[in-house]
Amino acid sequence: MPESILPISHHCSSTLERQLADQRGRRTHDPLLSLVVPVFNEEESIDIFLEAVTPMLERDRLRFEIVFVNDGSRDDTLAHLLDCSMRDRRIRVVNLSRNFGKEAALTAGIDHAKGNVLIPMDIDLQDPPELIEPFIARWREGYDIVYGVRAARARDTAAKRVSAGWFYRVFNSMSPVRIPANVGDFRLVDRRAIEVLRQLPERNRFMKGLFAWVGFNAVGVPYERPQRVAGSSKFNLWRLWNFALDGVVSFSTVPLRASFYGGLAIAAFAVLYALFIIGRVLLLGIDTPGYASLIIVVLLMGAIQLVSIGIIGEYLGRLFLEVKGRPIYVVEGVYEEGAVRPPQA
Repeated sequence: MPESILPISHHCSSTLERQLADQRGRRTHDPLLSLVVPVFNEEESIDIFLEAVTPMLERDRLRFEIVFVNDGSRDDTLAHLLDCSMRDRRIRVVNLSRNFGKEAALTAGIDHAKGNVLIPMDIDLQDPPELIEPFIARWREGYDIVYGVRAARARDTAAKRVSAGWFYRVFNSMSPVRIPANVGDFRLVDRRAIEVLRQLPERNRFMKGLFAWVGFNAVGVPYERPQRVAGSSKFNLWRLWNFALDGVVSFSTVPLRASFYGGLAIAAFAVLYALFIIGRVLLLGIDTPGYASLIIVVLLMGAIQLVSIGIIGEYLGRLFLEVKGRPIYVVEGVYEEGAVRPPQA
């Protein structure tokens, strides 16, 4: 490493230490922890989740609340959650009026969480509760965001591992906001970062990107992701593809620029090739019949135009949804101790 870089690195390190020290001085010794758990048709997982998480939090003597967000479940998930809420006042249930999707449900949980720190978790326990303690420890060191990093993806299929790796590489190469590889929504977020997230009004939400966009000092904690304890995943290949597409379109205009520059390159090639054909005919008198090549070029250009229109359509469709200004979600009711109260404004 060149010597000129060393002072810069040392300066950056000392700046981070000062920031962490300043935040350590602001940390409360007895924070309220909010677990935000979006659920959709997960009635069989609720008791398993609570039996794993609640004793662990009580053992660590943490003040906590568990905010379940029922995302329009069609089974007995809501009824089961209300029973749990009646038995334990630390459990609150935010019931959405219909299914709005996980990103909207997670947003609803963030908006209704009261804690000094917040941790989004999946109810299937693939986000291991054992990481909560190291998350809190790094937060006490001064970090505002502590995210879990999957150390390995051995339980995923080969296709999912390859596609996930490609997604992170493509996204980070195209977007000015970089997201860490193999990181999901499972993380600890400090209250000041939560307040910034609550100010973001966009309807098409890619929470991984939004967590990274807010900035602040962040650090990763590696872990092994276990299998689901119950139920089945609600994400299939098609939904994962659309999820990745939402992420790229939400945080990058590179596809639009690529379409533009691709059109320029093809136009330049067409002009040069036309000059070549004209020159060959005028100078050498060689005729160029080429029905097959003409058809291929026409089909190729038509395909390129349709792809370009499709890219523009993806951006226009999202702009259309944003301009209408509909709310991200609609709350039917917020239940505490089994009783409903009016939703927050």
